[in-house]
Amino acid sequence: MSLLVLGSVAFDAIETPFGKKDKIVGGAASYISLSASFFYNKINLVSVVGYDFPGNFIKQLNNRGVDTRGLQIVKNEKSFFWSGKYHNDMNSRDTLVTELNVLENFDPIVPEEYQNCKYVVLGNLHPVVQSILLKRLEKRPELVIMDTMNFWIESAKKELRNTLEMTDVLIINDEEARQLSGEYSLLKASRIIRNMGPRYLVIKKGEHGALLFYNNEIFYCPALPLEEVFDPTGAGDTFAGGFAGFIAKSDDTSFDNMKKAVVYGSAMASFCVEKFGTEKLLELNDIDVNERLNMFLKLSDMGF
Repeated sequence: MSLLVLGSVAFDAIETPFGKKDKIVGGAASYISLSASFFYNKINLVSVVGYDFPGNFIKQLNNRGVDTRGLQIVKNEKSFFWSGKYHNDMNSRDTLVTELNVLENFDPIVPEEYQNCKYVVLGNLHPVVQSILLKRLEKRPELVIMDTMNFWIESAKKELRNTLEMTDVLIINDEEARQLSGEYSLLKASRIIRNMGPRYLVIKKGEHGALLFYNNEIFYCPALPLEEVFDPTGAGDTFAGGFAGFIAKSDDTSFDNMKKAVVYGSAMASFCVEKFGTEKLLELNDIDVNERLNMFLKLSDMGF
């Protein structure tokens, strides 16, 4: 049994009101894998990098229990690169540069050793790439968790709908939920989106927490108030990693356990924003994570 993670492993250049980093490791799969590794140690990575990617980060993934045999290294191309600048409210940003490089022709190859995966996280990539990976698995995973973004909702709607039909859990933010459904009300949006395929829907609301929808039930997890937010990049991916890592560890896909997974995902995301890139995730230890989880549990404790 294992957790398979598909997504980008890349370089980012980030500017926020708190500082600027010219070239740091990022990518959806980097955040997902590191976050999940705090709860589960059988993580299989499918991604691609170029000749310019640092080998020491791959070693750091390996040290966290991430199997990188599915990480392709293309010797004559550069790694994916994204640059963005955040506005003062940190809730909006401008994309300055996007260089697809190795991602332009990425073909997700699944090593034979990865075929026993029970859980899959489809990080934010073109929905065709996401669906190709699922079709290459010999056996359907017990749970497929998917992320996407407004760009794919707008430019690849048909392909996205096809991938959604193969998905069990969709994790998106409130803006994306409204765009995908065409409804402003998140309750109405959740019904429409779940009719597209996913049984569970998680809608992230940033500093206002996260909502989990299943059948006629709703669960809300508040966000932890933080004194400073340095870099929101990767927070959503870190949420997905914590969510999936807890599900894989507990091996329980019930709604009650999904609620716990939302708390775990929220706790991990709260760490991510405290420093630039993956820096905070790389310096965390289990004591830090347990203390943060306890803080989340106290947020909604009514003492009844």
